[in-house]
Amino acid sequence: MGRLALIALLGLPLVGNAADRQELFNFVRPMDAVQVAGDNAFLPSITAESGAQGEILRRATFNPGERPTLRLTPQSGSWDWSESSAMSLRVQNAMDWALTVDVTIESTDGKRLTTQIALPAGPAQTLLVPLGATSPRAQGMRAGVVMPWRYDGRLLLLAETVNGEIDAASVSAVTLSIPNPQAAQHLLLGRFGVRGSEDLDDAYQGIVDSYGQFTRRDWPGKIKNDEQLRQSVAQEDKQLQAWQADHPKQDVYGGWIGGPSFEASGFFRTEKRGGRWFLITPEGNPFYSLGVNTVIGSQSQTYIEGREKMFSALPAEGEPLAAFYGSSDNQSDTGANRGRSFDSGRWYDFYGANLQRTYGAQEPQVWRERAQNRLQAWGFNTLGNWSDNDFAVDKRMPYSIPLSIHGDYATISTGVDWWGGMPDPFDPRFAMAAERAIAIATRDHRDDPWVMGYYADNELAWAGPADDPLSRYALAYATLRLTTDVPAKRAFLKQLRDKYRNQEGLSKAWGIELEAWELMEDPGFKAPPISPAYPAIESDMKRFLRLFADTYFKTIADSLDWHTPNHLLLGGRFSASIPEAVEACAQYCDVLSFNFYTREPQHGYDFETLRKLDKPMLVTEFHFGSRDRGPFWGGVAEVYKEEERGPAYAHFLEKALEEPQIVGVHWFQYLDQPVTGRLLDGENGHLGLVAITDRPWDGFVKAVRTANLAVAPLVLDAAKAEATPASEAVTEPAPAAEPAAAPKP
Repeated sequence: MGRLALIALLGLPLVGNAADRQELFNFVRPMDAVQVAGDNAFLPSITAESGAQGEILRRATFNPGERPTLRLTPQSGSWDWSESSAMSLRVQNAMDWALTVDVTIESTDGKRLTTQIALPAGPAQTLLVPLGATSPRAQGMRAGVVMPWRYDGRLLLLAETVNGEIDAASVSAVTLSIPNPQAAQHLLLGRFGVRGSEDLDDAYQGIVDSYGQFTRRDWPGKIKNDEQLRQSVAQEDKQLQAWQADHPKQDVYGGWIGGPSFEASGFFRTEKRGGRWFLITPEGNPFYSLGVNTVIGSQSQTYIEGREKMFSALPAEGEPLAAFYGSSDNQSDTGANRGRSFDSGRWYDFYGANLQRTYGAQEPQVWRERAQNRLQAWGFNTLGNWSDNDFAVDKRMPYSIPLSIHGDYATISTGVDWWGGMPDPFDPRFAMAAERAIAIATRDHRDDPWVMGYYADNELAWAGPADDPLSRYALAYATLRLTTDVPAKRAFLKQLRDKYRNQEGLSKAWGIELEAWELMEDPGFKAPPISPAYPAIESDMKRFLRLFADTYFKTIADSLDWHTPNHLLLGGRFSASIPEAVEACAQYCDVLSFNFYTREPQHGYDFETLRKLDKPMLVTEFHFGSRDRGPFWGGVAEVYKEEERGPAYAHFLEKALEEPQIVGVHWFQYLDQPVTGRLLDGENGHLGLVAITDRPWDGFVKAVRTANLAVAPLVLDAAKAEATPASEAVTEPAPAAEPAAAPKP
């Protein structure tokens, strides 16, 4: 549509003073103080209609296109919102599905605040957009309250993340747009204005009940009293007994009996038969690792200090459940914690309190027994990463061990650093730290056949931010910007000097004017960007990255082989990755491992490349979460509602089984995270098989169990189809020739 101008009257405050609630414009009764313009969006000049519950609102139509927009501007001058805290808009989604709405607030100096709203279908709501940058991290959590709540007789919806800044004393425009609609979409609009801080403060008031559940929503199985908790245990026990009896034949380690046999080595190993890789149990049976991460009962605390208003029923001192208070400090400057408030002080453990309510006092092994009963009844056979270390003494389910390498070695920032900077593998202190960590990790497990293997690390920042055009080579560029005190930079400079000999050779190859070689040693040296005109730049970056990755993985592999030669090195649990790191991991590790938060494993990496590496592979993390069962975050891979999680799990597993390299998948995680965020980094996702109340999500676990039990016949059939004479069986390929030794720092 063409541009449309309407005139409106500047209204009086609804209640209280102007800074508290002020109506600037009413779409139903427009007069002469605000101008509304439509760009491919249409607002009828007269028509108004009844929304839900009889409220009179006005229909705005957003036509198909890239970004149909309505723009509100003052008839003259600008708005002074310096005494207000939020913009407000009465709005109703007129469709039967959620709509994504972008809101932008501009000031006369060109600055902007932007936010994106998932506007649910349903009754009219008052949208509140804070007049300053904010995010759920300001509340101490990964995701904030995203559903409407009722206050003063009206439904309110808060924009949880706002980016940018404005001069609130000189606001020049507000725009509403719907990105890329494929058909006409409709909003019903009412009053537009500003509000004070009271409504914003109320957004998080009393959002958690005494059981750690979200107070403003109900769902099947939500706990209302202690008796409900206790009654559900007997029902669950009966179900678990029936399910445990209905299992395929397995050896003691969970390997499947009834198919072709493999050589029994007494430890977990890998073998390729025909075109498919297999994990083999110590008894020589095929094993597809169906695992669950973070099976632990002691990491569900959430900080309460400074945000006590969020909790409606914390126990008083002296009450029995007050035993579940504690204190910690998770302050850090990692990407996972940067900008987060409420990251230290007093916490409360709702999960621990719920266990006490349900079972009374119990020993830790009783909790572990129930957890393993559940997992095996649900068709799982592996305890994934981050699980309780004491499962090792139970000798009931295979498990893996992370190599947590920490020390005072040099690190390199790629600009992500979610868990910290990249370790400098050329630093001799890294080798010492790796040796120490591996010695400790393997000390009590060297001859344990239940150990499936060890992980080199977790989600290292091999690449830079996704929006960085040099992300692929961020580690190399960052290394060259450092001082020569950093061993990695000395290694890179030596590699370049060995190739080019002097600055003239490098200058010609890179298309730069380097007057003296010593200038590269200066901190802040800026290497030229990748250029087709100078292919040596990219070639040199790749060569250094491969040397870096080789040095890293070889250091770990050599040490692990010395301390526990019979166990597998299960790779680096890649999240962000680069080809050089994946190739080096394939050379030095027994198994590749990736954390894939995608609908299918094939969406997480180029599997054609992985097939050429011909290495067994584990998907060591995946999940599907939703926001309709309490915790506000739907996870990295989100589905719309709880009922979609089971089908999403089954589909992921089905697609994983199509890949002959994949030898297992591990779900993240066993328990839901706290509504107000875990201690480590504020993550607060509905990701679990089990709720914070220790009640399994019944529909989800039934769907998971069905999918898991379908794996055994598929793997056994594959083993039969791929069976070859023993003389033709292919075990681990011989390692490729080692690269040139890293230069000594």
